[in-house]
Amino acid sequence: MTIRAVAFDIGDVLERIDPIQSFTGPWRDRLGMSQQDFEAALALVDADRAECGGLSEAELARQYAAALGLSATQTAEFMAGMWDWYCGELDTELAAFAASLRPRFRTGILSNSVDGARREEQARYQFEQLVDVIVYSHEAGVAKPDPHAFRLLCEGLGVQADELVFLDDLPGHIDAACALGIHGIVHVGTPESIAAVEALTLSV
Repeated sequence: MTIRAVAFDIGDVLERIDPIQSFTGPWRDRLGMSQQDFEAALALVDADRAECGGLSEAELARQYAAALGLSATQTAEFMAGMWDWYCGELDTELAAFAASLRPRFRTGILSNSVDGARREEQARYQFEQLVDVIVYSHEAGVAKPDPHAFRLLCEGLGVQADELVFLDDLPGHIDAACALGIHGIVHVGTPESIAAVEALTLSV
């Protein structure tokens, strides 16, 4: 076995993300909506379509505004708050580890995302300088766990599936990656993940 590349998910892996209620809860209270009505309104937003590039950031904002009855000012505040929640806080230890893998290994990111994610995450964390390849689902038109998402990552990195280690917090995504021959690791904690990657790459 020869490992030539290591790739990472973003949300709850390279970034620590608070539960979504930390963002939505204050908005529900501000709008005076019951939990049931608030959740029903959010369900009207076509998040799956946005994740695969079917909605621009402006269109997504319009859907949130229509669903929740937001004014133009409230919509701008809502979207700014959404991005703050979405981008979370950088896991500096894991990011430093990712940086340390180069140039021995090609490195990448594969993330389910929506329009605007590249701009927001680049501004905060400079991911384009951290890794060699970034595959965002909204740009690629396909999201994990679709096998094609992983194939696009392999193509971008210039490696075969069995030459890649991939780290993600969702077991279903790892199952899909492993089915293609990728060496998948379920991220449960930074020290554990670093140790698992090192165990696979130590002899390289």
